[in-house]
Amino acid sequence: MRTFKIFFNTIRSLSFKKIIRLLSLVLPHPLFSLLSFHATVQAFTIAQKKYPKTASNNGIGNAFRHALWCAFIMMYCCKVSSPEKSLVFCKKITDLHEELFPNEPLETKMDLHNNKIGMDYFMELLPGIHRQFFEKSFFVDGLEKKMKEVKVLKNLDDNFEGFLVYLQE
Repeated sequence: MRTFKIFFNTIRSLSFKKIIRLLSLVLPHPLFSLLSFHATVQAFTIAQKKYPKTASNNGIGNAFRHALWCAFIMMYCCKVSSPEKSLVFCKKITDLHEELFPNEPLETKMDLHNNKIGMDYFMELLPGIHRQFFEKSFFVDGLEKKMKEVKVLKNLDDNFEGFLVYLQE
C-alpha cells in the first residue's frame, strides 16, 4: 500500500507535459511498463534492507539500487521479449526517469552511470545463462561484489568505466 501511495504522489507531482512524455513511453509497452514497475519496487526494497542509510540518498546504497534496478528491469523484460528490445526499453525508461525528476548534474551523471553498470552486468551474464532462468540473487550477489570496488564520483570529468560510483556527502 505504501508503494502505491509513493507512486501516486510521484505521478501527481509531474507537470502535464511530463505526464504526456511518460505515457508516450509506457502506453506502447504496457507489459514492459508493469514489469519495470515491479523491478523498481523489488530493487528499492532490497537496497533499503542492505543499505538503509544510503539507498535513498547519493551514497553507496544508491549506486547499488540503480544498478540493481536496471538489472531487474532487464531480467523481467527478457522473460517476455528479446534482450535487445529489453535493453532499449530499459535505457529509455531509466533515462526518462532522470529527465522527469532532474537532479544536480553530478547526481544525474552518477545515476546514469550506475544504470549503465546494471544493464551491462545483465548483458555480461546473458551468454552464460538462458534469460528465462535468471533469478534476482544472481544480480544481488554480483552487484554486492562490485560494491567492494565502488568509486567516489567527484566531478563531471571523472570516468570510472566498469565501476559503480557514488557521491560522498
